[in-house]
Amino acid sequence: MVNMRSLLSLGAVVVLAASGTTAASAATRDLAPPQAIRWKGCPSYSDAVLRGRGLEGQRAQEFRRLLARTECGTLEVPLDYRRPRDKKITIAVTRLKAADPSRRLGALALNSGGPGGAGYLMPIDHVMMNSANARLNHRYDLIGFDPRGVGNSDKVDCPPADEGKGASTGGKPAPGPLTEEAARQIYQQEVAGNQACSRHDPQFLGQLTTANIARDMDRIRAALGERKLNFLALSWGTWLGAVYRSMFPHTVGRMWLDSIAIPRFSTLAFEQGRAEATERNCRRMADWMAERHATYGFGTSGEAVQDTLLALRRHYEADPRTFTDLDIPVTGGTIGMLCAQTSLDWPLTATALRELYELRDTPGSAAPPALKQIYTGNPVEIPPDAPEEFNQTMNRATFCNEDTGLRDFASVWSAWRQRLERNPLTGDFGKFSAMVGCAGWTLPVTDTRVRDTGTSLQMSGHLHETMSPYTWTTEMQEIIGGAVLTVDDDVHGSVLMDPACGANVAVYFESGRLSWGRCSGMRP
Repeated sequence: MVNMRSLLSLGAVVVLAASGTTAASAATRDLAPPQAIRWKGCPSYSDAVLRGRGLEGQRAQEFRRLLARTECGTLEVPLDYRRPRDKKITIAVTRLKAADPSRRLGALALNSGGPGGAGYLMPIDHVMMNSANARLNHRYDLIGFDPRGVGNSDKVDCPPADEGKGASTGGKPAPGPLTEEAARQIYQQEVAGNQACSRHDPQFLGQLTTANIARDMDRIRAALGERKLNFLALSWGTWLGAVYRSMFPHTVGRMWLDSIAIPRFSTLAFEQGRAEATERNCRRMADWMAERHATYGFGTSGEAVQDTLLALRRHYEADPRTFTDLDIPVTGGTIGMLCAQTSLDWPLTATALRELYELRDTPGSAAPPALKQIYTGNPVEIPPDAPEEFNQTMNRATFCNEDTGLRDFASVWSAWRQRLERNPLTGDFGKFSAMVGCAGWTLPVTDTRVRDTGTSLQMSGHLHETMSPYTWTTEMQEIIGGAVLTVDDDVHGSVLMDPACGANVAVYFESGRLSWGRCSGMRP
């Protein structure tokens, strides 16, 4: 039965069937030809900014060399494509021209995901990552852009009091399982924050949709004078790619999408998919620890390790521990957090679990070394003049303008309890506030659909990933087609980090040859 109260809380639901040229032309038929990109000098970046990006010495010199090759500019686009002659906004664009112009194959746009991730410096970052990525710049102009609402493009930031979702919960949460009363308080605070944010500048925030960003991309393509635009993206950028391919099948070129986004978004489905994948990967970690019983001592089988982890979790739920050199208490949720990490971190997190097991009945004041390293790490100082890497307002608005799921408290609370029951080791990894999602958002919802347009498409999904579960890859392929390269790791977006897998990306964009097999990805 449809919950009418929940349905009405979504506001007006606008259905956008992203069906090729029909959907695209319906919103752009009154558009004038795009203006030329206004190219200008690129910003300069201080040594402190580069250090904040992990660049020193020769790598800082390489960044500056590539920046000198980069063109920076802005393009004016309509804020609302339904009213293209009204208010305009500017999109920040960069271009790193092909190193071998005599063999140039076209323009390749990049997106790092989010939504809310910046892309202005992505061409440089991409080339500097490894040789496989740098190979793409030999024959392609690499195109970066900050999506509307991010970085150097026109943007709106909700007031700070509303931006930190869950920050007004009145201090640190009480140890132990979340009570319904505490959950209701968090829910009401999230609703108030979403209401305040969505009312801050509804004219602008209401136009932060994936379809509008896809339209901006096609305006960038036209302004560059390109007949087709190629595209490489990960995470949420894969959803942007799927929408762009569906709306503009005649102007999209080759497209590679890595770590595939959920093909039909709702907060509850999104969070539940990630929670189930995290629990599965924790069981993989248990198997890995069992093979190293002599080192960690948790059991000689995966099942035995899981039983020990559950017992350890219950111990710290009943008796939380504090250390003089850590601000955060160790609770049952800490055990789940340590078990929820990717395989690259298993040696460190398994060591921390062993430390907590050994200390469970031993008085002490200082945190054990591995646990302290995990919590304190190596913090990097980000200078105030550093370019924006991520915009939280854009992230919230783009998700909430497309979230078609239930948002009432009863549904969210029920989903949370089911999550804990189904995922006993890691179910509470992540905050209840994330489950609340878009409750209270006052702007209309756009229900965007994608389809198979038959154009060239390569996807890569990671078999054990938790941020973009592999099931989303197979679900997306059923809807939009394309070839799938299966990566046997659990690292989000690792195809662009791993030169062995990344070689497939270079071959695809150079030849169009699709990959249907496997690559190993990144391992501990």
